[in-house]
Amino acid sequence: MDPSTQGGADALALYRAEQVQELDRRAIASGIAGFELMGRAGMAAFRCLQQHWPQHSPIEIFCGGGNNGGDGYVVAALAAQAGMAVRVWALSQQLRGDAATAAELARDSGVDIHPWSGQQPAPAAVIVDALLGSGFHGALRDDYAAAIAVINASACPVLAIDLPSGLSGDTGMHGGDAVRASRTLSFIGWQRGLFTGVAAQYRGDLALDRLGLDASLYAGCQPSAWRIDAAARLREWGRRPQAAHKGMFGHVLVAGGDYGMAGAVILAASAAARCGAGLISCASRADHVPAILAQRPEVMAQPLSETADLSPFIDRASVLVVGPGLGQGDWGRRILDQCLAAEAPLLMDADALNLLAAAPQAYLQRCLEQPGRLRVMTPHPGEAARLLACTVAELQADRFAACRALAQRYRAVVLLKGAGTVISDGEACWVNEGGNPGMASGGMGDVLSGMIAALIAQGLDAAEACCLGAALHCRAADRAAEAGQRGLLAMDVVAELRGVINDL
Repeated sequence: MDPSTQGGADALALYRAEQVQELDRRAIASGIAGFELMGRAGMAAFRCLQQHWPQHSPIEIFCGGGNNGGDGYVVAALAAQAGMAVRVWALSQQLRGDAATAAELARDSGVDIHPWSGQQPAPAAVIVDALLGSGFHGALRDDYAAAIAVINASACPVLAIDLPSGLSGDTGMHGGDAVRASRTLSFIGWQRGLFTGVAAQYRGDLALDRLGLDASLYAGCQPSAWRIDAAARLREWGRRPQAAHKGMFGHVLVAGGDYGMAGAVILAASAAARCGAGLISCASRADHVPAILAQRPEVMAQPLSETADLSPFIDRASVLVVGPGLGQGDWGRRILDQCLAAEAPLLMDADALNLLAAAPQAYLQRCLEQPGRLRVMTPHPGEAARLLACTVAELQADRFAACRALAQRYRAVVLLKGAGTVISDGEACWVNEGGNPGMASGGMGDVLSGMIAALIAQGLDAAEACCLGAALHCRAADRAAEAGQRGLLAMDVVAELRGVINDL
C-alpha cells in the first residue's frame, strides 16, 4: 500500500464515485479548467510509469470514450514527447469535450491511435488501462469485455487509471470482469469500492494523487466510509497504568460449544485472553470442560447441563459472547435467550445469528425493551444474507448498504466479514484492510469474536472495538502467514495477538 495522500483524516476518507465526480466539478467551478485537471492526472500517471516500469516498451494504452480515456490520451502525448514508443488502442471514436482535446493533443504529438479490434499487446509492453472510469456501473459492453480479457491474458504489467476498468468504485464488485492491475492510481479521493468486495484481486498496489486540489474543496463533502488506522488507534489507546489489576479490564463470558464444537469456544476464549481481558469464563457442555482447561488453564470453565442455566455466570460478566459452536438446537436456544435477556454488552456470532434469522421478531422486541444496550453482530455473508432475507449475491453486490441495513434493522454495530470487512453503526461505515487468503479456514471468526469482546471489556465502545479488533485480527493473521498461507490455523492467529496488540 502506498497512499500518497496529504496526511490527516483525509488519508482515511473514502467516497462514493458520485462524490469524487462532485469534487471534480467543484474544482472546475473554483476556476481550474477541466482540461487542466485531465493534464494533471495524465502527468501523474506518466510519472508513475516512469517510476515503476522504466524498462518496459512500448507503452500500450487502452482508451475508452470518456474522461478516463482522456487521461490515457494525455499519458500517450507525454510519452511521445519524451521520445518513448507508445500506441493507443481506441475503443471509442465518439470523443467529446476534454477527452477529444486530449486525443487531438496525442495525435499532434505523433501518437499512433488505432481502433482496437482484438490486437494483442507487445510482449515487453507496459499497459495503461484508461477504458472505464468511476462513472461505470452495470454490465460490460462486449468490446470492452473482450479488451479486458486481452489485457488480463497478457503477461504485461498494468497501470489502471482511477480504478481497474469494470470494477465498481462504489461496491468493489464488477460487471462480469475487470482489469487485473499491477497498480492503480486514483485521483482526488479514494473510492470506497477499492477496499472491499473482490477489489483486492484486481487493484494491485494503490496510490492516490489529489491533483493539487485545495483542502477547502472537500469541506462539506462527508466521506461515505473510512479506512481504519490501527496504529493510530493503538497509540491513542495507550499503555496500561502501572497500578493495573485484573478487575480493571473486564470479565468476558463466552457461551456455546455444543457437542463436538468445543474448539469454537476455546478459540474465542483464548483470543479474549490474549487481547487483554482481565477475566474470561467459558460456559459450555460439561464434557468440554477438561478440553478447555487443558488448552487454556487461565480460563474459568463452567459446565452447562441440559437446562443450560447461565444466570450464575451472566451476573459476573461485563461482556457476553454467544454463538461460537452454539448449535441451533434447544440447548443453544436456551443459552441465546438468556443472553438476550441480560443487560451486559452482547456480541452475537455464528449460530446465534442463524437462530435470530429464523425468528427475528422476538429479538427486535427485546431491542425495544433494552434501548440502550450495546450489541455487536459479526456475520459472514451467508449469515448476513439470512438476517436480511436476501441472497448472498444480492448482499455482496453492495456490502456497504447491506452492513448499514443490518445495523439499522437489528440495532447493533455490525461487522460484515469478508475481504474488505465493513463495519457500521447504522450511520457511519468503516472498512478494514489487510488479511490474506489463508484466513479462509475454520475458527477465524471465533477468534475475532473473542478479540472484540475483550476490547469492549477494556472500555472501548462497540464501533471502536470492532474497528480495532478487525484490524488487529488481520495484522496477526498476516504475521502468522509469513510461514505460508496454506495451512494457516485460527490458533496460529491467537499466538500472534499478544504481539500485535502491544505493538505501540
